[in-house]
Amino acid sequence: MNTHPPGEQVWNSKQALEMLVVANDFCLFIEQSADYSLDEILGYLQKALPAIYLKASLLPYLQPEDENAVEHYVTEEQWEAVYAGLRTCLGDGDTYYYNDLYEKSHQDPVMGSISENMADLYQDLRDFVLLFQNPIHTFRENAVLECRTLFEHRFGYSILNSLRAIHCLLHRKETGEDFPEFGNPV
Repeated sequence: MNTHPPGEQVWNSKQALEMLVVANDFCLFIEQSADYSLDEILGYLQKALPAIYLKASLLPYLQPEDENAVEHYVTEEQWEAVYAGLRTCLGDGDTYYYNDLYEKSHQDPVMGSISENMADLYQDLRDFVLLFQNPIHTFRENAVLECRTLFEHRFGYSILNSLRAIHCLLHRKETGEDFPEFGNPV
């Protein structure tokens, strides 16, 4: 657990500000992803996702003064646009299979979607960035807390699953191998 000196504004910590930078960079890239090739998108995600994972894992734990100072900004239409754009670009490479280690009812591999995971991550990170930009410190506290919570319970898993699939997409072309994670369950 991260600890901070007494009186330090935890929402203004180095860790929170670094997370803000990588989150904003990711969101800007995703918003402009139609301008990039598939290889450029995959190459960016291969590098950005580990940085997001690392920075989110370093976010401090804090107790906001007002837990109701939270707003969500990304609309369903914005999420759909991100999803559809990435889905089109990724084509058949969008879906992959993984074993859900936390869902005991799933004995068979579960189908995942890189574009769905990235649209969800975009939503979480864009909301974090916009909430953090609110000048009222309770909104910033909640931005950090919510980002940390979403990392632990949602997007940390999505990053790990997507990164494995992205790695396979990038490197199966080089090796000529076909990976069973794509197309048909193992």
